[in-house]
Amino acid sequence: MLESTSPESKTQAVINMDSLKANIQPHAHNTVNRWSVDEIVALFELPFSDLMFRAQAVHRANFDPNAVQVSTLLSIKTGGCSEDCGYCPQAARYHTEVEDEPLMKLDDVIAAAQEAKDNGASRFCMGAAWRGPKQRDLEPVLKMIAEVKAMGLETCATLGMLKEGQAEQLKEAGLDYYNHNLDTAPEFYGDVITTRTYQDRLDTLDRVRSQDIHVCSGGIIGMGESRNQRAGLLAQLANMEQPPESVPINLLTQVEGTPLHGTEALDPFEFVRTIAAARIMMPTSFVRLSAGRQSMGEAIQSLCFLAGANSIFYGEKLLTTANPEASEDKKMFAKLGINKI
Repeated sequence: MLESTSPESKTQAVINMDSLKANIQPHAHNTVNRWSVDEIVALFELPFSDLMFRAQAVHRANFDPNAVQVSTLLSIKTGGCSEDCGYCPQAARYHTEVEDEPLMKLDDVIAAAQEAKDNGASRFCMGAAWRGPKQRDLEPVLKMIAEVKAMGLETCATLGMLKEGQAEQLKEAGLDYYNHNLDTAPEFYGDVITTRTYQDRLDTLDRVRSQDIHVCSGGIIGMGESRNQRAGLLAQLANMEQPPESVPINLLTQVEGTPLHGTEALDPFEFVRTIAAARIMMPTSFVRLSAGRQSMGEAIQSLCFLAGANSIFYGEKLLTTANPEASEDKKMFAKLGINKI
């Protein structure tokens, strides 16, 4: 026979719960405070259920817990990139199956955007494999942005590093978001990329922010970095004067022919912990499950949503790598009672 809980023990349980809730958002309302790497590592090291509780509470305080924003990403210029990002099959120097292709035609981009909208996407992202766009590259992209915007979709672009004056042109064309990932922590960055510096990436984000374009910036997990370095990436993002509105967390998709092919696979629970830490640290940002969902399965993705992820890329391909088909995501959302934003 089960013993009844005494009034005293019930009171103590309430006190303990209130104490825990008081510590849910240590930096959410103070833009002056900064997260240290040690503080973030301490989050990672919490018992899994405690970390998930804290992340879920932060998420519910700022978002509908059963709603996920849906974006679609299209590669409008594939392959032939001069950079040496160790994870990327679009780098010209690596021997992968990705070919150097010309910029897509406007009509084809608009058709893809319409298909994305019909499938329930609210944001359409256009990616080009450039170190940075030359003016002759940028002009046709500006037309694409204007046309997609006119369709009633939010617009996003990821075109590489931006020069002075280019963010202004993107803003005028109607760009809502610009994606430029930091990829990893500063101290691990040189192990992955040597053809552009960390400061180059920060400078591009500053140019975007100066034009009141929303920032989309995150990183890639599972490239051989340590837990401290994963924490270091999150610290860079959360400690910005204004954290990114959208934070894509990618799981490394290994492609044969790239230097990171053969890297030891990341434990999936470490990925979930990264999502949870990102949610706690950036309570009002959209945290997006990006590359790597194809290998996660529904169970790990579900844990990520519970940990505070509330955005995904919809569609069978992310630039050049596989992604779950929209029909599969719709089935998963139905099982979980998730609504699309």
